[in-house]
Amino acid sequence: MGIISSRFTVAVHILVLLTIEGKAEPTTSEYLARSASTNPVVIRRILAMLGKAGLAEAHPGASGGVRLARLPEQITLLDVYQVVEKGEIFSFGSREYNPFCICGRSLEPVMRNVFHQAEAALEQTLAEMTIAQVAQEIKEIDARSPQPAAD
Repeated sequence: MGIISSRFTVAVHILVLLTIEGKAEPTTSEYLARSASTNPVVIRRILAMLGKAGLAEAHPGASGGVRLARLPEQITLLDVYQVVEKGEIFSFGSREYNPFCICGRSLEPVMRNVFHQAEAALEQTLAEMTIAQVAQEIKEIDARSPQPAAD
């Protein structure tokens, strides 16, 4: 796992939007970028990662775009997270600890254990939620929310 970045939420946004819209034809990176309020280049980079992992599939050409490669019920948030984030969530940095200080000598092993438990809890939570479930919750929230006026 890596320090949580916006890549994770953008990747979830992409997959959930593809799920909710359920289009037969592929969706373009430009459309996804407008929806996620980000640059199409960012979307294409994330799509490349999702494609390599078998979560999305690209269709090149003038009428090309992207679609889900698996059913949304088969994609967990942990799957997505593991694709777009790398490394440990928590970091100690590269500083030297003072060997003459009780905390300097002993804090890191204690905190590594705490961090390991926190990462395990996060992974468990992400593993229990699918893209389909996120899409359903979004639909329910949206149904209760006032809609913006069309221009």
